[in-house]
Amino acid sequence: MVRRASGSRPAGRAQGRGVRRPEVRLPPLRPWAEEELEPDGDYDGLEFRELDLAGQDAVGARFMDCALTDCALDETALGRARVLDSVLTGLRGVGTRLAESTFRDVELVEPRLGGTQLHGAVLERVVIRGGKIDYLNLRESRLKDVVFESCVLVEPDFAGARLERVEFTDCALKGADFGGATLADVDLRGAAPLEIARGLDRLSGAVISTGQLLDLAPVLAAELGIRVEG
Repeated sequence: MVRRASGSRPAGRAQGRGVRRPEVRLPPLRPWAEEELEPDGDYDGLEFRELDLAGQDAVGARFMDCALTDCALDETALGRARVLDSVLTGLRGVGTRLAESTFRDVELVEPRLGGTQLHGAVLERVVIRGGKIDYLNLRESRLKDVVFESCVLVEPDFAGARLERVEFTDCALKGADFGGATLADVDLRGAAPLEIARGLDRLSGAVISTGQLLDLAPVLAAELGIRVEG
């Protein structure tokens, strides 16, 4: 089974500062045959398919060269987990706990998640494609070479996070919080709508389109204390 993320560049991306996408090549996988995940478990070259992993404890676990497909993760404890060179498809769940976890060279496809706790996490070379994530908590996290593509993000929290080479492509960004965040080479031009509830003053280091600037003008004016009349 081989999966490779597309390395093509969307039209209009700034040259020389493009996001480095993951290239995930999964080996032949073995079905996972256990009943429950374990804290600090080591999972290598496994396929998890259509499993109910809700409420299980896998704090500190490592997933390497794995595929998780159509699994339920309600309240699953995955804090400080490491997910490496893996493909996660159709994950669903509320309150999945992933604080201080690491995702490196990962594709997350068509997730349906709510209240996912990713504060203090590290995401590097990650593509999140399709699906919908409500109330994603990425406070104080570090994102480098991350693409949000054709997905819906409702009230994502990037407060205090560092975003470097992050791209939003054909993505709805609703009520985002960038308070205290640091942005470098962040491309927001593909976000429609682009709704920022907090942290407009932290957008230095991001690029937006002319149309987005016009849409944000009333909020920017209010942020700067400018009264617009007539």
